Amino acid sequence: MSAFSAINEEREIERDEFTPGIEPQATWCPGCGDFGVLKALKQAMPEVGKNPDEVALFTGIGCSGKLNSYFNSYGFHTIHGRSLPVARAAKLANPNLEVIAAGGDGDGYGIGGNHTIHTARENHDMTYIVFNNEIFGLTKGQTSPTSPKGHKSKTQPHGSAKSPIRPLSQQLNAGATYIARTAAVNPNQAKEIIAEAIEHDGFAHIDFLTQCPTWNKDAKHYVPYTDVQQSDEFDFDVSDRAEAAEMMRKTEERLYEGEVLTGRMYVEDARPSYGEEKRQIGEMPDEPLAERYFDEDAEWERTYDNLLEHHK
Repeated sequence: MSAFSAINEEREIERDEFTPGIEPQATWCPGCGDFGVLKALKQAMPEVGKNPDEVALFTGIGCSGKLNSYFNSYGFHTIHGRSLPVARAAKLANPNLEVIAAGGDGDGYGIGGNHTIHTARENHDMTYIVFNNEIFGLTKGQTSPTSPKGHKSKTQPHGSAKSPIRPLSQQLNAGATYIARTAAVNPNQAKEIIAEAIEHDGFAHIDFLTQCPTWNKDAKHYVPYTDVQQSDEFDFDVSDRAEAAEMMRKTEERLYEGEVLTGRMYVEDARPSYGEEKRQIGEMPDEPLAERYFDEDAEWERTYDNLLEHHK
């Protein structure tokens, strides 16, 4: 079966289909929050009716980069901070493919921060999961963009002098149309949020709190947590930008005060995705590029020739 023939296949999907035969057991450190992401992702796929041949998972460098080694689907392990541009290309070439990108807080908010902002601005139809453990884990505990002010590490032995970035607020300002925060200690909510993000038409950003018991003991295990959709304290409209912005401000401030708020922060359904906009104005063909040359007898076209014709 191929990524073309498998798309929209109607059958019951089992979670175990996403466990690879070659490397079925993840080798993260005991107690790592990354296990929670993998579990939630595997549980979400049957919820949305996707089988392994319908999914492509793109990862960056870091502990999170191992995700597609432990997840049975099409996959691409990119260089540091570059999972999003590669994922965008795959989605534009084959819009029917379910595209998911993943990376750590250093990968997505630091080294690849410009890609994160502009992918949200253009509203590409994909899901982006950021493993946020407030540290560079694979390279042994350096300060990351989400490390709290004063946090001591190998690169900041006297404590970080910089305030952490606010990823939720940043994504709202950039243009993401689905924004949520969840945590490895809340597997049921994580599964539901990943499923919603996959079904969302547009750029869905999930800030996934993943504890690092080896290199960031200050972050504990992100407990206790509060689901903002289940709490009487928080009453806001996720479709209202102003109310969502205020909720994100509270969420990001309270995290560093010891209170973990999780849940759906913002959802916008009306805005078309990047691919939809391009097809509407005639800059992308209705027939997916990935399928155009699936027929061996198809005549190949050169982009260079099309550009010359366009500018005559």
